[in-house]
Amino acid sequence: MIRKLTETEARYAMAHGEFAEEIRGSAPSVAIILTQSWCPQWRFMKAYLPEVDAKLNAEGSGEAVHIYYLEYDLEDWYEEFLPFKENTFQNWDVPYVRYYQKGRLTGESNFIADRGFISHLQKTILEV
Repeated sequence: MIRKLTETEARYAMAHGEFAEEIRGSAPSVAIILTQSWCPQWRFMKAYLPEVDAKLNAEGSGEAVHIYYLEYDLEDWYEEFLPFKENTFQNWDVPYVRYYQKGRLTGESNFIADRGFISHLQKTILEV
């Protein structure tokens, strides 16, 4: 599953310093991508996400991976979200990716090619 984060979900993170458990724990493995629409590296990542989703959520495996994204420069509340992302997560680059296993943060990255992205999502919580 690939889905855009809603304003409500983003505002929850701004208020609590982290995304809600309903997002982080929505699948055994979750990625949250925070980015800006103009970023060429994001465009590259966005192009491979459907293939990664199909591979990791292949028929019969259930919904093992959920991928959420937010192109926050397109939102009316951009000026609120940008300092939250930079100051709370201490990350000033885009795209910025947070990886969760069973609801627990297990890694972070910026731009990453598809193999590295898959590798992060396939880690088990015991390996971290």
